[in-house]
Amino acid sequence: MYSRTPDHSTPGERPLSAELAAAVAGARRRAQRDGDRQIDTAHLLHSLLEADADARHALPGGPPQVARLLGYLVQRSIGYGLRWSATEEDSQALPRLPEGGAPGWSPAAATAMTAAAARAAARGAGPVGGTDLLAALAHDPRCRAVDVLRRAGVDLPALDARLEPAVRHAQSG
Repeated sequence: MYSRTPDHSTPGERPLSAELAAAVAGARRRAQRDGDRQIDTAHLLHSLLEADADARHALPGGPPQVARLLGYLVQRSIGYGLRWSATEEDSQALPRLPEGGAPGWSPAAATAMTAAAARAAARGAGPVGGTDLLAALAHDPRCRAVDVLRRAGVDLPALDARLEPAVRHAQSG
């Protein structure tokens, strides 16, 4: 299922699956509620895990791992251990978007959305899915989402191995 109305304020040029569109809307609400100026990768990860079953199932460690991750993300959203308040996320680990970026998005979050669209195109899929975004987030080793994934004990190489077969299969077919 995909979103029929494109969100023009979302980086990337491909339509989003219904689940990913819900996650982006949730990330936007979460950023506003937290008083943040921008959607960052931790907002995206939090909302993605809540909205997309495929993204949750892609995590190595199953339901206990998802619960641990959500626990870290909830702590962040209520201010416990909050180190990122009033700062802009820019991991500089991936190439930045062209000058100006995407208004309302941290540079790392905008780059992750664009990378997710490229991943969906590489696997020949229609809309960008939650696992496309999860893979893009996991490939930026210095973004906030990866910081949370590491703190929750997610095996990032195992996550990558679980997400990449879909791309390799589509490219070989």
